[in-house]
Amino acid sequence: MIIRIVKMNFIPEKTNEFLEIFDESKELIRNMPGCSHLELLNDVNEKNVFFTYSYWNSENDLNNYRNSEVFAKVWAKTKILFIAKAEAWSVEQKVVL
Repeated sequence: MIIRIVKMNFIPEKTNEFLEIFDESKELIRNMPGCSHLELLNDVNEKNVFFTYSYWNSENDLNNYRNSEVFAKVWAKTKILFIAKAEAWSVEQKVVL
């Protein structure tokens, strides 16, 4: 399983616009083949910084999503709201507590 973490830093006045985009697209993303979990996190101190946290069955599933029409449409609407370039990590869980 791949865990994908994406950090997004938005123009403060655009955070509500992003939340609308996420709300409209979250089920499309969750229903992509290989996606078993998706959540949105908000930094406790910087209210314009968000993280998506998603689980993918394989790197291939994640890449298929990243090359999909769903991703292209969501990302095109989202990235124009950034104040800084997004950061992303693909990680594997090593220890479960």
